[in-house]
Amino acid sequence: MRADPLVSVIIPTYNRAGTVGESIDSVLGQSYPNIEVILVDDGSTDNTQAVLRSYGDSIRVVTQANAGPAIARNRGISVARGDIIALLDSDDLWLPDKIARQVKSLCDAGSEVTASLCNCTVLYPSGRRTSTFDIGDTMPKCSSGIWKNPAEVLLNRFVMFNQAVAVRREVLERVGYFDETLRFGEDYDLPFRLALEGPWTILRDELVVYHAGSEGSWAEKAMREEIRMREDLVRIREGMAASVAARPPFAHLRRLASRELRREQRELRIARFTRKQMLGAAVLGKSLQVVERLRRALFRRGPFYPRLVVEKLR
Repeated sequence: MRADPLVSVIIPTYNRAGTVGESIDSVLGQSYPNIEVILVDDGSTDNTQAVLRSYGDSIRVVTQANAGPAIARNRGISVARGDIIALLDSDDLWLPDKIARQVKSLCDAGSEVTASLCNCTVLYPSGRRTSTFDIGDTMPKCSSGIWKNPAEVLLNRFVMFNQAVAVRREVLERVGYFDETLRFGEDYDLPFRLALEGPWTILRDELVVYHAGSEGSWAEKAMREEIRMREDLVRIREGMAASVAARPPFAHLRRLASRELRREQRELRIARFTRKQMLGAAVLGKSLQVVERLRRALFRRGPFYPRLVVEKLR
């Protein structure tokens, strides 16, 4: 790969007239010069189109009927020209050196490395602040390195993907794009498929600002649609288990993949039971959820919990 590859930045947006401009500005303000910016307007009904037009030829705009973020991201990727694909949501921001540092890490690490992941600052309306690596228990000991076992870790936990990744286009083409049939977890499914293709670089610094909704908003949405969410996660876990079983280099992960699939299946059964209109179902369901959380906490303290293996970049 050349030292200054073209980076295509895909930003899907829907009714984000009040925030999309700041997101675009954070990309146009990158210290890395060789960037194309692709906005996919997913059928906005507010003033988003006017905001996009104000940027003229500095961005490319693709317009489609409302179809959801996964389809919008895939549409952007399909028209991108870059050797590296990066993603950003239209209410989040990048620090100025985000792309430069990720491109350098990919060039320094060599062609075996398929993607680069950086840390993100998470800001809540309440003023609380944390980082995605702290939330996901994925904090590396070195400032930048080659993450040797992303597939093993992602079998067990989630990373912030859409805002924080830069991935080689050829690898993305090989594994396919976002699964458009998933309503939940498409940004968990794709990272795992990418992780099966090789190691990543990982950057400990927080190079993204992620604006979370109210601290309970995602949880409230998940509760409203918990059964559908759990069904999608079970399907993703089934795919993970099948993938490691079919690949001899990952045979050692079969036990972990099976464990996580069984756990997700239990969570789905609990969700279905809790929704039953029968005396005591909700109380018992909540008790079973507590038991699952305790089991997960105990596993995290045990010897089989997957920990990051990171080799420092020279």
